[in-house]
Amino acid sequence: VLFLGYFAMQVIYARRKYKISPPETKGHPEFERTFRAQANCSEYFPIFISLLWVAGIFFHQGVTAACGLLYLYARLRYFQGYAVAARGRLGPLYASAWLLWLLLGLALAGLLAHFLGP
Repeated sequence: VLFLGYFAMQVIYARRKYKISPPETKGHPEFERTFRAQANCSEYFPIFISLLWVAGIFFHQGVTAACGLLYLYARLRYFQGYAVAARGRLGPLYASAWLLWLLLGLALAGLLAHFLGP
């Protein structure tokens, strides 16, 4: 939640810097990249939280927490990279997508072990 708040504040600062009033989403390219980065991170947050929750309950809390921290770091780097240049988002985007797939795998493995185990 702190990350989402940080991202939202960056959009507010960019709006003030480039004098773009809500509900406008077009304007200076740096504002548009910051806005898109915030929107993209917000769109994936429910998926991340859901996978983190299920994997933590059914797989292993420590492994899941480590994956969660890595995901948050990758999303922070994604946001920062995207705000500077659109190409700056690619490496962290791939890393965060890979971590979501890993969390999905952990969640599925935990669920299968829980419901199909002895």
